[in-house]
Amino acid sequence: MISKPHNLIDWTLLPDRELLEMRVRDLHVSIAASVLEGRLERLYAELAAKGIRFRPPCYLADEWLCPDKAPIIGIPFCLAHPRLMELELKMMLEVEGGDDKSCMRLLRHECGHALNYAYQLYKRTRWRELFGSFSTHYGNSYSFQPYSRRYVIHLSDHYAQSHPDEDFAETFAVWLNPQNNWRNKYRDWPVFKKLVYIEHLIPKIAAAKPLVKPDSNPPWSANRMTSTLATYYERKRKSLGADFHGYYDSCLLRLFKPEKTDHADLPAAHLLREHRKLLINQVTEWTEHRKFDINQLVGRLMLRCERLNLYGRQDDLIGLTALITAIAGNTFRPDRRHKR
Repeated sequence: MISKPHNLIDWTLLPDRELLEMRVRDLHVSIAASVLEGRLERLYAELAAKGIRFRPPCYLADEWLCPDKAPIIGIPFCLAHPRLMELELKMMLEVEGGDDKSCMRLLRHECGHALNYAYQLYKRTRWRELFGSFSTHYGNSYSFQPYSRRYVIHLSDHYAQSHPDEDFAETFAVWLNPQNNWRNKYRDWPVFKKLVYIEHLIPKIAAAKPLVKPDSNPPWSANRMTSTLATYYERKRKSLGADFHGYYDSCLLRLFKPEKTDHADLPAAHLLREHRKLLINQVTEWTEHRKFDINQLVGRLMLRCERLNLYGRQDDLIGLTALITAIAGNTFRPDRRHKR
């Protein structure tokens, strides 16, 4: 029997197992006629409302990105079709930018990068004074001050604190959002001067032609990805490491049970929730990590216990404390701010 070429297969009807065998480029997805088209129109309308001539071109890629110093936005290809979003949710447990609000938040952020690159704003003296050196090394991880008022709050994990380029992109995104009353929200924060800088900078470049043209053949394009969806997700999970939401599932499954077998068994999520404060205090005392970080970790483990429908007992608390301590030791840096 001769199998149909991929371009003749209606992959939207395939079960997950068969869909995962398809190459990404054979999906032939596009921004046109997808939900992304309307969101990009809204982004461009927001730029127009600010008098900005620049319209960053967009393409489907393997993740959210702006290629280094290239004024073009890459959008995850899964967002171009609901069937791919469904698969993304099953494989990664979340869809980054999967709803209207989060997608616009990410588009504004990436637009900040694209604008920065298009006009080479990072070369300006005042830009460097406010945001730092653009050439600062990007680390695999970063530490942040959760209550700092020197940065805007936009994407999760205090992303503005990860790099000067991200700081600018986050600040621009807050400034661009027409529903964000940044003048009132940030008026008494040190970050206010960054927002005012953008407010004064934009009129100077709004009508000018970009100094840098977008790449006509951008990297990591979905249309050129020869890997299958299965390989793509295998690599994606591996690259995320501990940031993958299901990364610690095997540990939780060893500690707890997948079903209730005794009247003394309780939902594992309930144990975490009931003893959350005690767990946080004990782990932070022993590891010198910030309570903020441990609280985030406990919340994440709680959600996974709920999703996996796990059960445990009160005497599992010792093992649970040891697990959280071990994870924290391999994930976070000790908080030395108050040590002499």
